Amino acid sequence: MDGITPQLVGLQLFTGLALGAVYVLLAVGLSLIFGMLTVVNFAHGAFFMVGAYAGYALYRVMPNFWLCLVLAPLVVGAFGMLVERTLVRPLYGRGIDYPLLLTFGLAYVMIEAVRIGFGKQGMPVDGPELLEGSANILVGQFPLYRLFVIGATALVLTGLWLFIEKTSFGLIVRAGARDPQIVRILGIDVARVWLIVFGLGTGVAGLAGFLAAPIQGISPEMGGSVLTVAFVVTVVGGMGSLVGAVVAGILIGIVESLAVLFVPEAAKVSMFVIMAVVLLVRPQGLFGRPGLAH
Repeated sequence: MDGITPQLVGLQLFTGLALGAVYVLLAVGLSLIFGMLTVVNFAHGAFFMVGAYAGYALYRVMPNFWLCLVLAPLVVGAFGMLVERTLVRPLYGRGIDYPLLLTFGLAYVMIEAVRIGFGKQGMPVDGPELLEGSANILVGQFPLYRLFVIGATALVLTGLWLFIEKTSFGLIVRAGARDPQIVRILGIDVARVWLIVFGLGTGVAGLAGFLAAPIQGISPEMGGSVLTVAFVVTVVGGMGSLVGAVVAGILIGIVESLAVLFVPEAAKVSMFVIMAVVLLVRPQGLFGRPGLAH
């Protein structure tokens, strides 16, 4: 433990927050789709990857990071809506396994398509010039871009909360997550709601991918590892719980970052330890409903 100072621990905490912010966006999108559609989207990591590549491709055409930051998730969300309408929707009511297997296969198709279009090699991605360098955060110098990722995630989460809690459509989403049959009885077009929710969930995943690109670069396989993280975060927080996704994402990001500092050999498995402990104590997750534990 020699050389570990309070300042270093503080910097690792902020690093964990930035890492957790990406995890949160991933898990929120996954939870939105599962909570409303009861679809376990195994292509979620691939949508994350497509978001990174969509932003990269857009940036090559129009080198404006801020415009690409808006357009990339819209492109991924539109693609997600197309997938829901043409591939996922025909499988509703046929059991949870069918959409799971479909999205599992779709992920491989998306990865191969990106390999054909952009090549197999990973590539670095530059962030905006405005966010180059670092800022003093009392415990030391911290990269400006990572601070931006934390702030952007907080802004997106606030927008999602206002949308879901304060709008009539959000009320339908919350009601549909609890009992889709009641929503149908009220005469609401459930198919349209599912379409929008799937697009929103995949769009948020695409946003996470583009935000993560300047930090980790892009590669066709980048969605594989984050898919595992997204599911761990979702299970720890509680399947279908947006609050759980936020809390679990931040928790796992911070724990993983601190583990790199104190026990580097355990950093990669720390999230699975957390998941095991949570499932032993509370099988439905931190904020999940007991009915979804099985």
